Amino acid sequence: MITKNTAETIAKASLSNPDASRTAAGVYEYLLENYGRVMLSCQQESTWMGSPDYEMDYIKETTGRLPAMRGLDFISGDFEGVVKRAGEWWQRGGLVTICWHTGIEGKGYQESQEDMPDFDRLLTPGTHKHNAMVANWDLAAGALGKLRDAGIPVLWRPFHEFDGKWFWWGKGGGESFVRLWRMMYDRYTNEFGLNNLIWVLGYSGEVEEGWYVGDDYCDIIGSDTYDNTTNRKGWKKLEAFNTAGKPMAFHECGNVPPMENFVNDGCLWSWFMIWHTDYIKNNDVENLKAVYNSDLVITLDQLPTFV
Repeated sequence: MITKNTAETIAKASLSNPDASRTAAGVYEYLLENYGRVMLSCQQESTWMGSPDYEMDYIKETTGRLPAMRGLDFISGDFEGVVKRAGEWWQRGGLVTICWHTGIEGKGYQESQEDMPDFDRLLTPGTHKHNAMVANWDLAAGALGKLRDAGIPVLWRPFHEFDGKWFWWGKGGGESFVRLWRMMYDRYTNEFGLNNLIWVLGYSGEVEEGWYVGDDYCDIIGSDTYDNTTNRKGWKKLEAFNTAGKPMAFHECGNVPPMENFVNDGCLWSWFMIWHTDYIKNNDVENLKAVYNSDLVITLDQLPTFV
């Protein structure tokens, strides 16, 4: 799925944080070793369908397997719940990836879309808006710190779909976004010592130019789409500037295509993640079974021990 030159570049890739924990480095090495060969299965959870395992139970019942990675969300300040469920999934042998739908000062999905920041003030230390934003960040940092202290690495995907510009963090354009991302990266890495984080830079399906945060500020780059394709368009655009050989992830989709489509399109992503509730339920049952039982897909029972 990848060329020899690309494979050699990937083999030399390393985490952006030189002080990354041994376990985080081990997870990243595993992703590098498998990139272009197989894809990890991943499923975003919901927490309002009677059980936080609503999606996991459905996948198990449908395919006989469980995803290798669980997707969680700090949405609406669910820090304690995410820490608990992430810890439980890690204890079962799985990996965790966390995103965050939040307003500038907190709350959830509505605020993440409706907030309209003045980026000049927001990115200026000492202003009220900046201080309020950072105070919200620090709540998430505390939760991520609990996972660090428990020895749990996190594939951290903040500010996702930024180039789509529908969330507040993308409304200031590429230059403001890069400053915002680097500000969080520096705070989390250098002030909070969150050495358990593997930073996932998640574009929309468009992968617009002018938004890349730099090789030293991310570890994985990705794109998502809900158009029922393998997201080959996103792959080609990411590939064009991914000179550092970072793994590329299909970090959100609705209906996952048949595995032969990924092979034919030449884009075996590091992982695919199906979104929650109706999105996973709308997948064709026979195809979902085939995907989860494919030799090209890693499920929970196939992961190695990272500790």
